[in-house]
Amino acid sequence: MTTHPEVLWAQRSSTTDDEKNIIYLTVNVPDIQSSTLECNLTPTSLSFKTKAGNPEKGIPEKSYVFDLHFFEEIDPEKSLRRLNTRSLFLTLRKKEKKEEFWPRLTKEKVRNAFLKTDFSKWVDEDEQDGAAVEAEDDMEAMGGMGGMGGGMPGMGGMPGMGGMPGMGGMGGMGDMDLEKLMAQMGGGAGAGPSGAADDGSDDGSDDDGPPPLEDAETAK
Repeated sequence: MTTHPEVLWAQRSSTTDDEKNIIYLTVNVPDIQSSTLECNLTPTSLSFKTKAGNPEKGIPEKSYVFDLHFFEEIDPEKSLRRLNTRSLFLTLRKKEKKEEFWPRLTKEKVRNAFLKTDFSKWVDEDEQDGAAVEAEDDMEAMGGMGGMGGGMPGMGGMPGMGGMPGMGGMGGMGDMDLEKLMAQMGGGAGAGPSGAADDGSDDGSDDDGPPPLEDAETAK
């Protein structure tokens, strides 16, 4: 038996900034089984299908599915997603930049009981410039990800970068013996490797790329 998950949405609009011309979708499904997740995004639609639950922990397995046809086109290549234990969060880029909000999320003027306004992100159209921006640092690009089942392949060890092959002790730079490093630096002309180690660039790049959030009215 399949059921519709709760889907919350909000929006922002901009004539100049892609990151402020967006739709926010939150699909509330706890314990999504990522290997079963299918989230196919096109310029005009979104289809979602997954299984959720954990029978080993006494949480029954359920199947969830829904389809949406957007009021206007979005850009899948610039859209983002984040999956956690409670929900799937999507930031969809509107294709056309304009000042006005979409009057509703879907093309059809039908009321979907599972589709609701996200009041935690809701602001009036004329107040959106002062609204807080949602961080996108830990979100993944949806373009080219297919059904997105199981996450991005080959990225398992990325979060801490602790133990990239061939990098030796790089993951433990903070634990290096400073005295030994200084001794190597004073070792005279033959200290080529120490020179490279001394390079010790502490690269703290910040990837700040958040988009704002908005609301729109529920379809009537």
